[in-house]
Amino acid sequence: MNKKQKKMLARIVVAIALLVILSLLKINEPLNFILYMIPYGVIGYDILLKAVHGIKNKQVFDENFLMAIATVGAICLADYKEAVAVMLFYQIGELFQSYAVGKSRQNITSLMDIRPDYANIEENGTLKQVDPDDVEVGTIITVVPGEKVPIDGIVVEGESDLNTSALTGESVPREVKVGDEIISGCINMSGVLKIKTTKEFGESTVSKVLELVENASSLKSKSENFISKFAHYYTPIVCYSALALAILPPLALTLMGKPAQFVDWLYRALTFLVISCPCALVISIPLSFFAGIGGASKEGILIKGSNYLETLSQVKYIVFDKTGTVTKGIFEVNGVHHSKLAQDLLIEYAAHAENYSNHPIAKSLKRAYGKEIDESRISDVKEIGGYGITCKIDGKDIAVGNDKLMKMMNIEYADCHSVGTIIHVAINNEYAGHIVISDVIKEHAQEAIEQLHKLGMKRLVMLTGDSDKVARDVASKLNVEEVHSQLLPADKVAEVEKILANKNPDDKVAFVGDGINDAPVLSRVDIGIAMGGLGSDAAIEAADVVLMDDDLLKISKAIKISRKCLRIVHENIYFAIGVKIICLLLTALGKANMWVGIFADVGVMVIAVLNAIRALMVKNL
Repeated sequence: MNKKQKKMLARIVVAIALLVILSLLKINEPLNFILYMIPYGVIGYDILLKAVHGIKNKQVFDENFLMAIATVGAICLADYKEAVAVMLFYQIGELFQSYAVGKSRQNITSLMDIRPDYANIEENGTLKQVDPDDVEVGTIITVVPGEKVPIDGIVVEGESDLNTSALTGESVPREVKVGDEIISGCINMSGVLKIKTTKEFGESTVSKVLELVENASSLKSKSENFISKFAHYYTPIVCYSALALAILPPLALTLMGKPAQFVDWLYRALTFLVISCPCALVISIPLSFFAGIGGASKEGILIKGSNYLETLSQVKYIVFDKTGTVTKGIFEVNGVHHSKLAQDLLIEYAAHAENYSNHPIAKSLKRAYGKEIDESRISDVKEIGGYGITCKIDGKDIAVGNDKLMKMMNIEYADCHSVGTIIHVAINNEYAGHIVISDVIKEHAQEAIEQLHKLGMKRLVMLTGDSDKVARDVASKLNVEEVHSQLLPADKVAEVEKILANKNPDDKVAFVGDGINDAPVLSRVDIGIAMGGLGSDAAIEAADVVLMDDDLLKISKAIKISRKCLRIVHENIYFAIGVKIICLLLTALGKANMWVGIFADVGVMVIAVLNAIRALMVKNL
């Protein structure tokens, strides 16, 4: 408990003790009134002050106003004990709610442990701790075992294992060595590492992730907006209804020549006010979304706001990119066909041509070449999106790309019957052969697709720029029914537009991609899911949901979390409104007293908050 909560607990204990003592004593008026005002003041002074403050600011209708009117009215009817009890149980409920929210926030913000306090810079043979914000790009920092990696960079010295659980939710360590990229937020477990920073602290992964989680609550769902609007109109309505309940029935009875029973109807109206307090909804609904987002973040699933969590629960169509999403994006050269040159020489030309590209295929060619690229041999590089690359190498015109590039350049080429990505090479406008490159399907991809089928997805679609043969081979292995191949980025958007145009309005479309090349599609669909790759900047920026460890199984988990969260939200709405309507009717009929009102307010709030906290429990989904 924090200091404020402890102070409130002390006030509750004192008020309970005084109430019990006064209940055992028989004291006459006016001393009875004076003595009961002591526990009432101890437990309720802040509620009364907030009510007065709200009236002054013309924000009258809130729970503080309802509690103040109800308890002051009870005191006027000489129901001192009930007035103190109403205020007491309301404060107990508020304390419980405060503790529950604090506990949820504590669980969620344990993620904030990834925030580094300092970075080590070596000066004159000793390590000096500096503010990470003060470290410039290109600085060599040292991370010793047990410390957090403060800034993204490249390992220039040392080997170690990294604990990435705060970012991915997975406990399996990640090995790093010289030349490996390393992201901030991980914990160094074993060896001393020297890292050359590649970003400023404000642009590093840890800052991006923290900013995302901290701002998630600002993007509200339709359910939260509904509750806010509901409370805005609901509270004035119940206040005027209570006033009508206190005035109209006695007036009608008087006109009918019967006893007015003003005191009885006023008591009913005050009980009506206590019951009508919308605390259970106003508190538990945002808490449910907050807990759902927090539970997901602990599992390495970053959801950017409550609105995206709600949309995720309605997803029925999922469109996948292929390379780097359902496949590892780690290509291997496994054949050279129809080559008029030595195989090594053809690969050498292709590797040099692809030198400036970061595409996985380019990286595989450079790995297959196995030597350092001599950039002085390369000139006039031109990349043609969706086709390939043309350049000059050693003065020769080189074209490296797919069959569309060969067709565009009017070069006759040889088809390949092997399954894989076919890279054609032409030298001085003459065909020189092609290289077969194969990608590897991710370990859990097939299981992930099965899980999505079980969740009731209506269509699973795969889009790729790769050849039709490769695309259909991957799709058949994964049991994806629909596949579209040889697509340019604009073609992918067009395919998604078709799905959006033909779907049921209530069904949502999700796209799963790497967040870099697929930005146009990610921004077009109802919800974009990016394979974060342990913190890819572009993925975090482009998507609504980021899977920090690239595990496709996290897609079904994210959907399960969202559905559980929305189920809890609906349970709380139906339960709270249902109980209140029943109790309000009983009160209007004279069948309920102030103690029923206390349950309908505080009891329902406590139950709703307890139910909301269940949204944190996502480990076994």
